[in-house]
Amino acid sequence: MTLKLKLSQLRALVAVATCGNFSGAALDLEVTQSTISHAIATLEDELGVILLQRGRHGARLTPVGERITTKAQQVLALLEEMSSDADQAKGLQGGTVRIAAFRSVATNVLPKAIAQLHSRYPSISISIAEFDELRQLEQALLQGQVDICVAESLCGEDYEVMPIFEDEYVALLPPSAGLRDAQLRLEDLGQYPLIASQHNSCFDRIRLQLAQLNPPFEVAYRIRHDSSMTSMVKQGLGIAIMPRLAAEPIPEGVQVCRLPFHLFRPIGASRLKKALHTPAVYAFLEALRDCQSAIAVSVSSVG
Repeated sequence: MTLKLKLSQLRALVAVATCGNFSGAALDLEVTQSTISHAIATLEDELGVILLQRGRHGARLTPVGERITTKAQQVLALLEEMSSDADQAKGLQGGTVRIAAFRSVATNVLPKAIAQLHSRYPSISISIAEFDELRQLEQALLQGQVDICVAESLCGEDYEVMPIFEDEYVALLPPSAGLRDAQLRLEDLGQYPLIASQHNSCFDRIRLQLAQLNPPFEVAYRIRHDSSMTSMVKQGLGIAIMPRLAAEPIPEGVQVCRLPFHLFRPIGASRLKKALHTPAVYAFLEALRDCQSAIAVSVSSVG
């Protein structure tokens, strides 16, 4: 026997079972009571069984009605899943992911993730806004100008962060330093004035580390732009302490050395927990996660 059931009939049955009466079901489905009655009657005729016992106090399911109602609920749940899958697929056929990032991250990290994303969903477009300071990226996220910040991981209960890698700080030495070992010693660190970023998050991290050394060191120059710092090093004006990615591209003759202490900035993809993100945003995060190992390897080999 081939059944000719309608979804409206299944919805009516589930609504009556939930409400316990026809009038309540009609209100829930925003139809007339006669529409509900007709849907149940035609469903019973099609199945050839009584699904509901009508009475003064409403309607209750018969034993077979209970079993069929359970299956009707499963059918409607599957329908919702199908609709959700279709909506997600439509969302992945277009749309834009808006990203805020540091220049160094936009140069060395994002291209791999974007290439991975476009190999799967070529219709998704990417916009990248580059900022110098972490507070600028955070403000852009809070104001809804971007969907994701790929930079230093943002701290706070409002954010959800996907860690990517640790960007280690290195020392850039002038060509005249003539060090033979890429491992810097504390006594080497004191041979030149120290140069660090003007930006608070970076400077504070370096300042606190230097203050803990014996003897403690102080920063002589605070510079806004990474390129200005590397240029000063090339001219022999000091040793720059900066994240490895930010140091790129390294000027000719400038030596990159490991610091005598471990210092890093955590790089991650931060987004607002309460924001309603599109499927395209989640697709980008998935692509970023899938190429995370490749990114870590490439970052460690930079310089």
